Amino acid sequence: MQKKLKFRHELKYYVNYHQYYLIRQRLRILMKQDQNANDSGEYHIRSVYFDDIENKALQEKQGGVENRHKYRIRLYNKSDTIIHLEKKIKRNTMIAKEKVAISREVMDRLLVNDYSVLANEESPLLQEVYYEMKNRLLRPKVIVDYIREAYVAKTGNVRITFDKDLRTGLNKIDPFDSDLFPVKALDEPVYILEVKYDEYIPNYIRDGLQLNGLQRQAASKYTICRKFTKANSWEDQ
Repeated sequence: MQKKLKFRHELKYYVNYHQYYLIRQRLRILMKQDQNANDSGEYHIRSVYFDDIENKALQEKQGGVENRHKYRIRLYNKSDTIIHLEKKIKRNTMIAKEKVAISREVMDRLLVNDYSVLANEESPLLQEVYYEMKNRLLRPKVIVDYIREAYVAKTGNVRITFDKDLRTGLNKIDPFDSDLFPVKALDEPVYILEVKYDEYIPNYIRDGLQLNGLQRQAASKYTICRKFTKANSWEDQ
């Protein structure tokens, strides 16, 4: 039986270094840092995003379609110890995520479009990706690479992150490629602030964030990084 999805609110903002510094100083008092962070309070995320023959995920995001989804493979700190295949789902202003652990071998085969490796998988998500790769020509498109600083609070299940040094792998799709040298994806020296929560943000966190002066943004890291690829053409990789 497939697990019921849990949708959450997700708010995104661009912040400059001064805004980041002030917000971070307040959050360090109010919230706990993510347990997966290193001594600097950060960890590295590298994702390979997929899209189909029509670039559906990209086109729907750019077109402002409210109900949409996208697929990605995600790993942490440039290690293959933990690799997840994920589906991020958006319904109006809410988001949810499905994920399943995969091996390095499965990832490597998917990156060369050998989706037969998923043919006998029991996971509904892996079955779905198999169908999409076979019938809609879902293919790996771009690497999205950044450093994350995360804060968590049990009350309201709040998670606040700063994503820094956003980079793209250009047309490379293997996250372990020795010739992969991600380049900066944003022209301006800004960070992406994301605020995720269930039903509410506790007042003490809301006061600490002081978001009134910030304007909500779409800030899709996938869309930002796709502008460096042949986004509107189909490459049979």
